[in-house]
This record gives sequence, C-alpha cells and structure tokens, in this order.
Amino acid sequence: MIASYNPAQIGDVLVVVLGPDNGPQQVDQRDQIVEIKDQNGNVIGYNFFAAQALLPELADQNGQVDLTPEEVQQLNQQLQAAGFEANLPETETSKFIVGYVKEMKEHPKSSHLHITTTEVEAGRTLQIVSGSPNMQEGIKVVVAEVGAMMPDGLMIWPSTLKDVESDGMICSGRELRIPNAPDKPGALILPDGYEVGQPFDFKQAQTLF
Repeated sequence: MIASYNPAQIGDVLVVVLGPDNGPQQVDQRDQIVEIKDQNGNVIGYNFFAAQALLPELADQNGQVDLTPEEVQQLNQQLQAAGFEANLPETETSKFIVGYVKEMKEHPKSSHLHITTTEVEAGRTLQIVSGSPNMQEGIKVVVAEVGAMMPDGLMIWPSTLKDVESDGMICSGRELRIPNAPDKPGALILPDGYEVGQPFDFKQAQTLF
C-alpha cells in the first residue's frame, strides 16, 4: 500500500495505491471516496477527497505519507460507512530492504542489463534485472521491493525487461536521494555492517557519503 498527498498538484486528495494500473479501470464514487478497480475487478486504489477533514495532520504533508495504524483504521471506517467492502491493511513493513546479490548473469538480449538473484531475507530471493554498471556478485545493496514508492514518486511493480521478469529494483544512492551521493548510474554498495533482510535506514544513510 502506497499513500501520497500532493495538494499543490491535485488538491485536497489522499491517494492510496494498492496495486498496479494495468489497462482499463472501473471507477465507483460514493460520498467523498472513489474506488478504482482494474479490468479484472481487483481493487487497485482509493482517492479520498476532502482528505484534511478526515486526517488534519495531512496539512503538513507533501509526497508519500506514512499512515499510522490509527489513521488507516479511520480511513477503513470511512470506507465501510460509504459501503465499500475492501479494507486497507493496518500494518505495513518497509519496502526498502537491505539485499545481497548472490548471483549475477548477463542479460541474453542486452549488452548492459544484468539478471541478479538477490537475497532479501533468509531463504527468500528475488530475480531483479539491473542496469547498474557496477553490479557484481557478493555485494550488499538497497532493494526497492514491489509496492515501494521511490523518492521521486516512481512506484515499483513487477516488470519485464526484454522478456525477463524483474521483481523489484536495486537502487542507486542518487535514486534514494541520499545526500552527496554520486550523480551517476550505479548501485549503492552498502558497508558490511548492514544486515541483509533488515529495512534500509534512511536516517542512518544520511552520512554514507
């Protein structure tokens, strides 16, 4: 689940994204809430209009919003009152994880893409296609898992790059907007002190460069 609030661009609307937008949409508005479904009938998001009336703390927000369990519960109450059946998840784990590149091979249809097998927790790996020129086996990296919103607003969903599936993205320091990160392509290679499978600590990373 990704929540964002950008009053300068779209007004007093809290946008909650639950899944990727893949083609035609079905839209159902009730009261101040719009439910959005994909062409298969799966709920992929909600727009909450007059959002500050629901959550006054949004007045100080701009961009991605980290909703508290209490705020999610309040939104769910509004969904139920409007007659919608779906509920927003009340607990969310970080989508930015410390990963470890276990294997890497060259993409068969590209001279600059690499296919990695990247561990994101014990016993769980992701296949991630990366164009980072410094990609190699045996490094610790930051993985934006499916469902993450990058600092620039890009949302990460499963993708296919030249016929190879990719579930997530290995990030550069520049993409993560870490202060003084090199302004050039390349995965952020983390020091050994970072633990694989743990959420990436953006505050700790402020002094990486």
